[in-house]
Amino acid sequence: LHPPGGVVGGDSLAIDVTLGPHAQALLTTPGATKFYRSAGAAALQTQRLRVEPGATLEWLPQENIFFPGARATLHTSVELCHDARVALWEIHCLGRPAVAEPFDRGLVDSRLSIIRDQAPLLLDRLRVDPGNRTRRALLGGRSVVGTLIISHAAGAELDACRRRLTSDGTDDFGATLIEDLLVLRFLGHSTERARRLFTEVWQTVRPAALGRSPGVPRIWAT
Repeated sequence: LHPPGGVVGGDSLAIDVTLGPHAQALLTTPGATKFYRSAGAAALQTQRLRVEPGATLEWLPQENIFFPGARATLHTSVELCHDARVALWEIHCLGRPAVAEPFDRGLVDSRLSIIRDQAPLLLDRLRVDPGNRTRRALLGGRSVVGTLIISHAAGAELDACRRRLTSDGTDDFGATLIEDLLVLRFLGHSTERARRLFTEVWQTVRPAALGRSPGVPRIWAT
């Protein structure tokens, strides 16, 4: 997929994906999606993913970068049918930490929902509003937050994931199981470290949970 590299206030981007029964697909992006400063209007990104029985969807886009002053609303909804499988990640970078530019103004409202046969498995929301003075401790001052989710996981996959979680003290992360969903959270200052950790865990868990080899898309090397 190649959505526009730069999203500005007033833009509306919608992606609808449906995998038929027993289909397999890995969808990614060639680069980060940048949400630029807005003069007032919000940018909207909506992603609807439906996975039919027996199908496997891997939704692994590169990170979203929110420039100071951006106003963005994002909603990713995943509908799983019966035994459908999914792996997905979201990585958000608030501001531009590489040049010491914090996300000190603007608004980000990001929602993620995963539903199987009309029953919710995970409902997640991140709302970042630097103008709200009661939330100065939001994200502990970190600029990068990410979530990796892989379905059809069990205790063995959770243990394998946790063996990958080694820290040098600059990042925080943790993993847990919610029914059959392996959920890994990242909080730190580097999208590169988040993406590297998520890729390692995805490669480790992919054969058992998704029944696929641990190879990575060639586009990530370009």
